[in-house]
Amino acid sequence: MLNPRITKSLSILSIALFVGAVGTSLFLGIEYASFLWIGFFFICALSFLGSEKLKGYAYSMMIFGSVALALYFPQYFLEYQGFKFSALIVPLIQVIMFGMGTSMSIKDFLGVVKMPKGVLIGVLCQFSIMPFIGFTLAKLSGFPPEIAAGMILIGCSPSGMASNVMSFLAKANLALSITVTSITTLLAPFVTPFLMGWLAGEFVAIDVVDMMFSIVKMVIIPIGAGLVFNYFLRGKSKWLDDLMPIISMAAIALILVVIVAAGRDSLLDIGPMLIVMVIFHNLAGYLLGYWSSRLFRLSERDCRTIAIEVGMQNGGLASGIAKEMGKIATVGLAPAVFGPFMNVSGSILASYWHKKPIPEESPYT
Repeated sequence: MLNPRITKSLSILSIALFVGAVGTSLFLGIEYASFLWIGFFFICALSFLGSEKLKGYAYSMMIFGSVALALYFPQYFLEYQGFKFSALIVPLIQVIMFGMGTSMSIKDFLGVVKMPKGVLIGVLCQFSIMPFIGFTLAKLSGFPPEIAAGMILIGCSPSGMASNVMSFLAKANLALSITVTSITTLLAPFVTPFLMGWLAGEFVAIDVVDMMFSIVKMVIIPIGAGLVFNYFLRGKSKWLDDLMPIISMAAIALILVVIVAAGRDSLLDIGPMLIVMVIFHNLAGYLLGYWSSRLFRLSERDCRTIAIEVGMQNGGLASGIAKEMGKIATVGLAPAVFGPFMNVSGSILASYWHKKPIPEESPYT
């Protein structure tokens, strides 16, 4: 926690930067407000770290700052002396998945035995609701085929680690959240290519087998290595246990910067409509995930969990798949937009549910 005086000073500075950014954008043009917007997001993130109520939004503000940086200065995030930064995306995904593996154990999979109904409903909702919403939006959007396919891709991806954090904050069923995330992630090499071939095949050529092996390389192998690490060295290298979440967050931010820089022109061209579509996709996932769980008479805690699991996708993995397809600047755009908004909406929803008591006896238990 930052010193209160420093936090107050940073808050005042962020307000000043925001006012300056808005004023400059209105009177001179948004292109002249680059450093003001970038400074606002990063200073705002630092000020949030000093507030117990707002610190959960600090990472989201840093993500917005990174996106603004890539939009204003894309030339610095495309390549350096012939080396294309997009080549870092898959290794960074593998680092994130390794980190996920180090935080997992066999206990996470025992949840299937302890909570079979909740896990089954969670997995089915994850791989049905979001893919079909993505497909519907892609059909209605009128976007170029590859960008439309990206909306289906984010829908066909499994949930990510962020959903576990939000479930904890929302006083949901954390054990169920971790189990559903683990199962959907391990099923992704088989289910995601099948769904993409079925739903996105009319928008872009999908090599199902090649995509399957790409996801195995990005998910199964590094998670397996992380599980082995966890089994033999868990607790013996606390510094690495503490460092992996930070490395994972930094990796996600870097992936986002590279994707936004690569697809900047397309994003500026269709950005507002893509943002609207992504917001609808994300919020519909929460809504349908929650009410589908209620329909199957799950407890309030489990309904909250599955709503978060369905609404929050693994944008990093989707970006990695887009890179392996060789279409990071088009198919990768929807995941790049989905990720930052998902973190903000998930934080808001978790904060709302955190303050709302869970009934001791629910008619849906």
